[in-house]
Amino acid sequence: MKKNNNNIIKTTTLSAQVAISKTESGMDYVQVLPDNPRVGIAKPFNGWGKAQLLSNGVFDFIRKARTRVKPILKLLHSSLSYGRDGYDRYVFVLPSDQRDEFAKLLARDVAKLMKFLKEKKNTIR
Repeated sequence: MKKNNNNIIKTTTLSAQVAISKTESGMDYVQVLPDNPRVGIAKPFNGWGKAQLLSNGVFDFIRKARTRVKPILKLLHSSLSYGRDGYDRYVFVLPSDQRDEFAKLLARDVAKLMKFLKEKKNTIR
């Protein structure tokens, strides 16, 4: 284990084979197959990240931290959440059969959002 700025960095080294195959959709499928698999050898995870396979066979994967949190406001077609990255996200989702009503539904949800934000601002002070 290495110690860096009071953070503990744990490294697990595996002796393994890496299998790379193409799926029917043309995407690469990468599997790491340990030579001596056993329960608890590595902490499991599921997440998005950036992977890189070099021509010499070196494979890296860096997991991205989730930048947003659960919505603080959910409306009929939209939600508002504050991200850990300093950005606020307003997501508006509309079924395709309601496209004709887009402007009206967006205006209604935004009006409710503005009312919520004004009320929240008044309660903070």
